[in-house]
Amino acid sequence: MAGPLVVDHPLLERHLAVLRAAGTSRETFRHALGEAAAILAYEAMRDLPTRPVEVRTPLATMTGATPALPIVVVAVLRAGLGMVDGFLRAVPEAAIGHLGMQRDEGTLQPRGYYESLPDAITEATVFVVDPMLATGGSALAALGRLREAGAGDLRLVCLVAAPEGVAAVQAAHPDVPIVVGAVDERLDERGFIVPGLGDAGDRLFGTD
Repeated sequence: MAGPLVVDHPLLERHLAVLRAAGTSRETFRHALGEAAAILAYEAMRDLPTRPVEVRTPLATMTGATPALPIVVVAVLRAGLGMVDGFLRAVPEAAIGHLGMQRDEGTLQPRGYYESLPDAITEATVFVVDPMLATGGSALAALGRLREAGAGDLRLVCLVAAPEGVAAVQAAHPDVPIVVGAVDERLDERGFIVPGLGDAGDRLFGTD
């Protein structure tokens, strides 16, 4: 089974270094996460199927191309919200969905608490965005729910992943491409990614 696509780009590495640093301010963290998400979006959409479109230039008519399917971005709440703007820079016409997944710190298993999905999800290319792929619990729950809702073409995009989370997603959804900024060393006893960047949601919203 092929591994995840780890995006290799010096600008992404710079943003990751800022996001990992414990002393990074909330404002700077938000900005860096948006910038990193935009780079990940570009790479995650590299193989999108396209369809021809007729374009009239100032001099002639030509055939251009546009994505063949609608684009839906589903943010896994709450930290996934920090990646949405980066994707919208690439595809401002994208529909946005939300799945609320909260991790039980005792069992490390996700609990769903909110759902809002666009109608186009059944015919779209769906990008599930969450900065952290740790145990894989939230990603598995989100992908499973989207399958139930009729989504076919699913992609998972995360900033930082642990090997354990990658393995869990690939075992359950081998057809879902995974695009990440980095695969880190391991999970600690609390299920946090090491070296990671802490709790992305807390750092993004100031609840740490």
